[in-house]
Amino acid sequence: MMCVIAFAYKTGRLGPLVLLANRDEYHRRETAPLDWWQDHPGTLGGRDLEGGGSWLAVDSRGRLAAVTNIRDGYPVKARLSRGTLVERFVTGDMTALEFATELAQSTGDYAPYNLLFGQTDDLFHFHSRTGRITRVTPGVHTLSNATLDTPWFKCQRLADQLSCAPRPPSEDDAFEWLYDRHAAPPELLPNTGVGTALERLLSPVFVEARDYGTRASMLLTVSARGDIQFAERSFGLACRETGRRRYTLRPGQMIPPGATKGAVS
Repeated sequence: MMCVIAFAYKTGRLGPLVLLANRDEYHRRETAPLDWWQDHPGTLGGRDLEGGGSWLAVDSRGRLAAVTNIRDGYPVKARLSRGTLVERFVTGDMTALEFATELAQSTGDYAPYNLLFGQTDDLFHFHSRTGRITRVTPGVHTLSNATLDTPWFKCQRLADQLSCAPRPPSEDDAFEWLYDRHAAPPELLPNTGVGTALERLLSPVFVEARDYGTRASMLLTVSARGDIQFAERSFGLACRETGRRRYTLRPGQMIPPGATKGAVS
């Protein structure tokens, strides 16, 4: 699951879309890093090899989706992985509103979630606890484990960086913002029912624990001509960086199975 997202949407200064995100997960969970999807040419994203699906993906038609869990202290066993929602929307053909109708009818199949989805120039937010669908308005927005624009400490730190940026951030700047390990002071901790110690552990933008933490940081930008730049920085145990990947996706671009384009380090 993605655990914090901040994005500047249709702002004149930062362009059509600049999205920053960290994915927090158990280190034992098997994951494929950012890459072209061989079974869906023209689609980019990381993949969950255990539950299926993805946490953030985009395709050459401009379809984008990202998912976060809702943390409310009530564990829910679900039949399906929330990451499959990202895959289904990005690789499918339903409009965002058609997909939202289906989401509202199937919330019981998934643990609670937020879904940011739509075309890169027409985004929506769905909150599964309330069944509410919202069209995203221009501006700087955040999404973590409550609902859209809930002012959690980690969200505000990223939002402040985007709001003050004079231009779209470089990859190095974005990854520095996403590596922010400052914990929230006690008075700014949310109360999601998991206890103060865990709230504090999860409060930084970048989370580090013995067997759990930030596994990937991502920067996705959309230019005025529709080109999408997608970069990912991966981490292993003890916050060790394990690699970086960056790709460019142009409107209508289809990468055939077996092809590799982009930069990997």
